[in-house]
Amino acid sequence: SAHLGLARTAHRDAPACCDVTGAMAKKKKKSGSSSSSSSSSSGGVAGGTATPIAEPKKEERREEPEREERKPRQEEERKPRQEVKQEGGDEDLEAYRKRKITQIESLEKLGRSGGVYVPPYKLARLHQDIEDKTSPEFQRQAWEALRKSINGLVNKVNVSNIKNLVEELFQENLVRGRGLFVRSIVRAQMASPGFTHVFAALISVVNSKLPEVGDLLIRRVILQFRRAYKRNDKIVTTAAIKFMAHLVNQKVVSELLALHVATLLLERVTDDSIEVCVSFIQECGQALEELSAAGAHAIYERFRNILHEGEIDRRVQYVIEGLFEVRRKKYSDFPMLVAELDLVDEEDQITHEVDLLDDTIKGEESINIFKAQPPEEYAADEAKWKHIGAEILGIEEHDGSDSSTDSDDSEEEKAADQKATQKILDFSEQDLVNLRRSIYLVIMSSLHFEECVHKILKLNISEGQEKEVCTMLIDCCAMDKMFNRFFALQAERLSRLQPVYQEHFAAMFDQQFNTVHRLETNKLRNIGKFFSHLLYTDAIPWTILSQVKITEETTTSSSRIFIKVIFQELCEQWGIKKLAARLADPDMQEAVGGFFPRDHPKNMRFAINFFTAIGLGVLTEDLRKQLEHAQVIQKTKAIEEQTTGDSSDSDSDSSSSSSSSSSSS
Repeated sequence: SAHLGLARTAHRDAPACCDVTGAMAKKKKKSGSSSSSSSSSSGGVAGGTATPIAEPKKEERREEPEREERKPRQEEERKPRQEVKQEGGDEDLEAYRKRKITQIESLEKLGRSGGVYVPPYKLARLHQDIEDKTSPEFQRQAWEALRKSINGLVNKVNVSNIKNLVEELFQENLVRGRGLFVRSIVRAQMASPGFTHVFAALISVVNSKLPEVGDLLIRRVILQFRRAYKRNDKIVTTAAIKFMAHLVNQKVVSELLALHVATLLLERVTDDSIEVCVSFIQECGQALEELSAAGAHAIYERFRNILHEGEIDRRVQYVIEGLFEVRRKKYSDFPMLVAELDLVDEEDQITHEVDLLDDTIKGEESINIFKAQPPEEYAADEAKWKHIGAEILGIEEHDGSDSSTDSDDSEEEKAADQKATQKILDFSEQDLVNLRRSIYLVIMSSLHFEECVHKILKLNISEGQEKEVCTMLIDCCAMDKMFNRFFALQAERLSRLQPVYQEHFAAMFDQQFNTVHRLETNKLRNIGKFFSHLLYTDAIPWTILSQVKITEETTTSSSRIFIKVIFQELCEQWGIKKLAARLADPDMQEAVGGFFPRDHPKNMRFAINFFTAIGLGVLTEDLRKQLEHAQVIQKTKAIEEQTTGDSSDSDSDSSSSSSSSSSSS
């Protein structure tokens, strides 16, 4: 029995010993454990005593510390694996973050035209993540921020806040962004000529500190005047010379430029050149009287000679007489400087002398475009401008609190500009409804038509949505109880500034004429006067009238009223002689030929009766002669037909009488 128990215990303990030896094999202790276990078992069998019963207890006691030793070893083996996994996860997150940042940077490189919208917080994060503050990517982002900031400041300037905005403007790098600043000023002045004196005052302040900015603006304005003068663009020419006049008032440019411009405009006497020159002299006449009395006297003598010659239109003669009246009142309605805009001391003023016809003048359009600089040059320019800006503003460079507040304000402005340029595609047409609401509110909240046009052009109107502006102007004009020229002046201004509006208004005329029978009489009259204004100002081409034909079959009572309103308004604005001359122009026959049809006497008689009924029978004199000539031809044809019929009857009678006489014989 003892031998049987030993065998059973040895068989039962064998797996434990194997496990222990297996665990210890990794540390090269397999030989020691196997030898001790074999010696203990062999001793017990040879002695034949009762001691082998206690041996299993010693083995069990030996297993416990071995198991306790295995637990910490297994825990130590697991720790490195967990640490490896954790480190691998951090590396994956870091790689993912860098990949996303590079992806956003690549999107930023696309620019405004081909890029996508990047939220402001991502832009701020990009600025923080770019470690190299002189890299091309950082320079491009700084350039875009500079452009937006300059445009925002120029668009906000007015008489009341110009002093505060000048300080904010000098915090921007105007040396690098001088092209952007000048371009923004010229565009804003062209869109709203009523604020020209404000922009001239702003340029005067900047010119006193940075003369190269004033010189660049003068050269670009002169080039703009040359192009408009060659193209006979009266609106652009008027805006350009108004800017030059106020620059003369602010003593940014010499009065010799004003005298040269006036001499050029009075060299070839036309109605338009006289009007433009009169408006120019009204704006800067007081400055010319003070700075060059002899030159101003020569200009007024030239005006007097033109008035005495009487070769110009009567209306333009009245314009010249109005200029002499302004001079007699000592330019009380056109002061040289407003007290709030006299911001530069006389000793600080810098006056430029530029020849109007100098062929070497360059606009330097290339500085409007971003160009990356070498890192060393970029850092040196930034440090140099920081010193210049601090010197201009009179602040210390180490003032950290002001710079932090300025950076916060600039970030807010960037966020506002980014939000304004955000583009959302909404196929439910909710964005179209919002656009119409915005256009209506802009139109109804404006006091002057130029202000309204300026606001409309600043709206976020994408390509193809200009038709909504035209439709809204026509609807607003039709809804009034009486015709308001405010809407027609807006349409004229938009058509002259952007040709796309001219095309849309021409298309709207065809649409309104085809659906005129649906309108009430009051709306019909307002819309007719609206398009009549566009016609007599030549804001839209007269070819839109080519589809109109005055006959009994092609017109209705509503369409005839519509045509009547248009022609009566044209006659009221131009006079019957000028209207008749325009209609008799050979170049206009294709457009207005339908009003005087010559294909049939019935249609001719109908057109004559129509124009006679609306009080414009003078326009149908040629048509009356044509009708009389047609009637004479018709009568002669009838007489010829009657004579040929009588001769045939007489021949038949003679033949019948001869046949009867022959039969009787």
